[in-house]
Amino acid sequence: MSRGNYILEMKNIQKDYFGNKVLKGVNLSVKKGEIHALLGENGAGKSTLMNILFGMPVIHSTGGFEGEVLMDGEKVDVKSPNEAMKLGIGMVHQEFMLVPGFTITENIKLNREITKHNIISKISIDCLKSLDIEKMNSDSRKALDTLGMSIDEWLKVEGLPVGHMQFIEIAREIDKENIKLLVFDEPTAVLTESEAENLLCAMKKIAESGIAILFITHRLDEVIAVADNITILRDGEQVASLRKEDTNVLELAQLMVGRKIESLNKKDNVKQENREIIMSINNLRVSMPGEEVKGVNIDIKKGEILGIGGLAGQGKIGIANGIMGIYPSKGDVYLNGESFKLNSPKDALKKKLAFVSEDRRGVGLLLDTSIEDNIVFTSMQINEEFIRRYGPFTQLDHKKIRDHAAKMIKDLDIRCTGSDQITRRLSGGNQQKVCIARALTMNPDILFISEPTRGIDIGAKKLVLDLLVKLNEELGMTIVITSSELLELRSICHRIAIVTEGKIEGILNPTDSDATFGLMMSGDYKKINSKEVL
Repeated sequence: MSRGNYILEMKNIQKDYFGNKVLKGVNLSVKKGEIHALLGENGAGKSTLMNILFGMPVIHSTGGFEGEVLMDGEKVDVKSPNEAMKLGIGMVHQEFMLVPGFTITENIKLNREITKHNIISKISIDCLKSLDIEKMNSDSRKALDTLGMSIDEWLKVEGLPVGHMQFIEIAREIDKENIKLLVFDEPTAVLTESEAENLLCAMKKIAESGIAILFITHRLDEVIAVADNITILRDGEQVASLRKEDTNVLELAQLMVGRKIESLNKKDNVKQENREIIMSINNLRVSMPGEEVKGVNIDIKKGEILGIGGLAGQGKIGIANGIMGIYPSKGDVYLNGESFKLNSPKDALKKKLAFVSEDRRGVGLLLDTSIEDNIVFTSMQINEEFIRRYGPFTQLDHKKIRDHAAKMIKDLDIRCTGSDQITRRLSGGNQQKVCIARALTMNPDILFISEPTRGIDIGAKKLVLDLLVKLNEELGMTIVITSSELLELRSICHRIAIVTEGKIEGILNPTDSDATFGLMMSGDYKKINSKEVL
């Protein structure tokens, strides 16, 4: 055992993807029986660090990493999740990895079944052994008891409450004989408050048994409740390593999001309360898998840039997708004071709304057609523009299409060989500009744009953000930007709505404190204010 009884040591971990450095010398040490919290916004580097720990193929297929990983003081080179498991590293996933038709015991013992001899196996070969159900049930009962679960181990998983499923995931991991380190990835995200409290108690029991826990979460009150030590990542860098006793929720929130904000929106903000409301959204619910909206209320003001932020899976992406009719939605929405029909993309487009999807390549573009066809496609379908009519016959107006595409290419500075170039061959930033060009061709009153800079380089990001500011300032266009990049929202938006657990946690000004943004994103702002702990 290494000095300090460290189960895991990750030293000076560096990783880049095709020249983009995503981890910049991160150090992480976890002791036997310790609960160590790992914090950071989306894109901070947590997932990449865990991919290295578990030897995921994405790491090795992209050139590996720099630095050292040690288990029990011995350097290891983990090439696959199977090797990680043999070293005693387990993972409790946010998404359940259970077989619904199997019993609890069968799920806990899957791929680690206990067998015993029967009459046939004794006189032939071992592969004909029977399952030792009694021993398997006994082991499962022991794991469930450790977690304080009184549920019968022979019940089928199908139909059980979500909280029970999470505990079964944990029971499967602690049942493994050699388990030394358990990674909990947002384990309370799908749990009720009481279930989450039970889980935190179970984590303490597991740690008391000598198993180390790496706790990845965005709920800062839970960190303070159970963690011994805390590591915070931001933009791939390790910005803090703290003992729980030496910090508080406010400081953690500030450390998670704190960074210099450079405003791209040079125009002084008009007093927001004086702006006319262009769209009012009341109790919006959207059934978007992984981004469910559970009752959003917000007013969009004419001529503003409204940001919608929050952590992944909290529902921020679902708002625009619901308004535009991409996913089933319900609620009361009013556009310019008139009732707005949901669940109809065609109606939304006819009402002068435009949408640039977060899924640029899957939804936003016709990748194997030309730039010009992509730019005019929606307008042709909805507004019947760029079409010549000859009695009952129609024909594409190729000159008008090409002239309009050329103007858009010039105005948006789309780097290409010409408007007839196939869209797939453009860079990510230029593909995004083609998406925006298509939306602008609809002459929208409101432009919804999701993750506008995802997957494009730093230079292209600034060009896209500058373009959105220009559209707002020069054309007075109302723009609603949904983004995981809080820095970008704070640099160009007039107001920023933070979404947590499918609802609006609060609406902030870009200049509000890092701590306030961090608390809202973690879902702790209302809790702390109600307790007057601030």
